Amino acid sequence: MRAHEAGALHGDIGNRGPAWLRTPEDVNALVPALWPRTVVRTDEGVLEVGGVSVTDLAAEHGTPAYFLDEDDLRARCRDFKEAFADADVYYAGKSFLCKAVVRIVDEEGLFLDVCSGGELAVALAAGFPAERLGFHGNNKSVSELRRALDAGVGRIVLDSFHEIERLTELAREAGKRPAVLIRVTVGVEAHTHEFIATAHEDQKFGFSLAGGAAFEAATRVLDDGVLDLRGLHSHIGSQIFDTSGFEVAARRVLGLQAQIRDARGVELAELDLGGGFGIAYTTQDDPSPASDLAKRINKIVDAECQAESLQRPKLSIEPGRAVVGPAVFTLYEVGTVKNVDGIRTYVSVDGGMSDNIRTALYDASYSATLAGRASTEAPILARVVGKHCESGDIVVKDEFLPADVQPGDLVAVPGTGAYCRSMASNYNHVPRPPVVAVRDGASRVIVRRETEDDLLALDVG
Repeated sequence: MRAHEAGALHGDIGNRGPAWLRTPEDVNALVPALWPRTVVRTDEGVLEVGGVSVTDLAAEHGTPAYFLDEDDLRARCRDFKEAFADADVYYAGKSFLCKAVVRIVDEEGLFLDVCSGGELAVALAAGFPAERLGFHGNNKSVSELRRALDAGVGRIVLDSFHEIERLTELAREAGKRPAVLIRVTVGVEAHTHEFIATAHEDQKFGFSLAGGAAFEAATRVLDDGVLDLRGLHSHIGSQIFDTSGFEVAARRVLGLQAQIRDARGVELAELDLGGGFGIAYTTQDDPSPASDLAKRINKIVDAECQAESLQRPKLSIEPGRAVVGPAVFTLYEVGTVKNVDGIRTYVSVDGGMSDNIRTALYDASYSATLAGRASTEAPILARVVGKHCESGDIVVKDEFLPADVQPGDLVAVPGTGAYCRSMASNYNHVPRPPVVAVRDGASRVIVRRETEDDLLALDVG
């Protein structure tokens, strides 16, 4: 990728696109792996989700907007619960959280992981059972820990020695003995098909395994006796397609568990291997179904327990992106189309980096399709960009759209359920879009669209 004064995302100058992207035979065709399960293109060429056309949804709710296929979300919850039948499946709320999603997660029998006081507040406001909550975070405040104690949160994941001290003092004062896990940094960073087993001790999360901090943390908690140490926790990364990293992580964290057993005579009852399971954003992504992940991870845990002569601990996992990511797409309206001669065609939509920062932040790749109609025109390579005053305001770096794409067209971008609304901003004072759940021919707003009045209400100057 060539350097470019406007930023790395502009370095691939030219209209050829990435090497893997091929001109489609039918620019109207949908790739099922990229879309929520009820999304189809009707005979008239319009996308439909949950039995409702996107043209009707746009007329009722406006654009940009996130549309959640409720049946798809529920099915993915059930997929993980059934695949990991002997484990506790925590939905990772940081991927996207609102009261309606909390209730769906509860109704489908999953546990829920939160990582801030605000996420905890949403979970409690929705009536989620506190005993099925896990509480993460590398810098939980005294007030957040106190609230978790008062609520009776089921698991608190300890992330630092300072946090051990804070929670121990608070628990002693309250006369409570909260269940805790120790987050272990195992030196594995997993990204799709490769992992680095040396350098990733350098991060803000958890207790270092290699440096002995994780063993010391367990020793302190056991010695003091105020906190109820249930087990160990490991999380190795995000958007993972290969379980090799989990194999290395499980071997190392269970090795620590054996060390604790041998030194202290305590065999911890729980093991949380985190989440990070990948989804399909483009045709280059090949995620495994939950059933395959479960088979491989259970096999890994069984083998490592046998090697260490450990009783098999109760397993927990934390899928977030893999549950909600594919269940949502974002619908935009095209405002302008600009052909920069000899370079590329820019299709500007009415949202952008304020509703999806991942392309600018992570160089993430997405797909897109013309949603409000079909086209008989030839495909052209386009870049879908937003309306913000940033050259890096890119939604989809490269995608084939029909040559007659024009202002007023609807464009849909799939795979936006995770880390889009949850990381949305008001950059350029643009109100954040609504989240609309669709099911059985009806739609309902579960997070309303922000308004200019909302923005001004916070401005007390």
